[in-house]
Amino acid sequence: MRQADCPIATALRVISGKWKALILRELQSKSVRYGQLKRKIPEVSQRMLTLQLRQLERDGLLKRTLQCESVIRTQYELTAYGRTLLPALEALSRWGTRHKSRRANP
Repeated sequence: MRQADCPIATALRVISGKWKALILRELQSKSVRYGQLKRKIPEVSQRMLTLQLRQLERDGLLKRTLQCESVIRTQYELTAYGRTLLPALEALSRWGTRHKSRRANP
C-alpha cells in the first residue's frame, strides 16, 4: 500500500506536530482563548502555537472566533468533526500511560 493510500498515514498527517495533540487535549471540554492555551502549554513558542492552530483550523478540527470587546480576543473550540477525533486521542492517551509505566518497570 502506498503511504498516500494508508488511512493511518492520513490521520497522522493531520495530527502530527509536536503540539497538536496537546492543543486538542486542552480544547476537548471547552473553548479556550489563545492566551489560556499559551499558559497551559508554556513550552510552545507563540509562532508554533499560531501555526499549529491555523493547521488544525484548516483541517476542520477547530473553529476560531474573534470576540470584539475592549480588546480583541481569539477563542478556539473543537468543531463537531474535531470531536470525532477524541476517542482516538483518548485511546492514545491510555496506551501512552501503559507504555510509560511499562518502561518505568521493565
